[in-house]
Amino acid sequence: MADDVNLGLLLFIPYRALETRVFERLAEAGFGDITPAQARVFQRIGATGTRLTELAEQAQVTKQTAGFLVDQLERAGYVRRVPDPTDARARLVQIAERGAETIPIAAAVVAEVEAEWTAHLGATQATQLRQALLSLREITDPYA
Repeated sequence: MADDVNLGLLLFIPYRALETRVFERLAEAGFGDITPAQARVFQRIGATGTRLTELAEQAQVTKQTAGFLVDQLERAGYVRRVPDPTDARARLVQIAERGAETIPIAAAVVAEVEAEWTAHLGATQATQLRQALLSLREITDPYA
């Protein structure tokens, strides 16, 4: 029975469906070489770049894992490493041109899926869901 499914799983199932649609569309557009693990690091890169240690922390992976994923993304042309202007010893991971090309594709899919969910739930329930999730984010997302 659906009432027996825990909230975590109920949150994960729609996210996974959305994520699957994003990866399908990216593959159709010629970006089929990016993996979900790589995307979790990629989506945390700030506008001016982010240090690897911060990416690892936010993606909740080890620095070594984040480094491995960034290496893969860099080889595929999605990101680049540049000197950190605030600390000559550090480097920033920035989104490269190929990576920037993926962003509007993914954003369009997210907008489509959100529109479908809103049509299914109705505007009122969709707004309530968004408000509830934003409230829950206050206690679950240290990076919000």
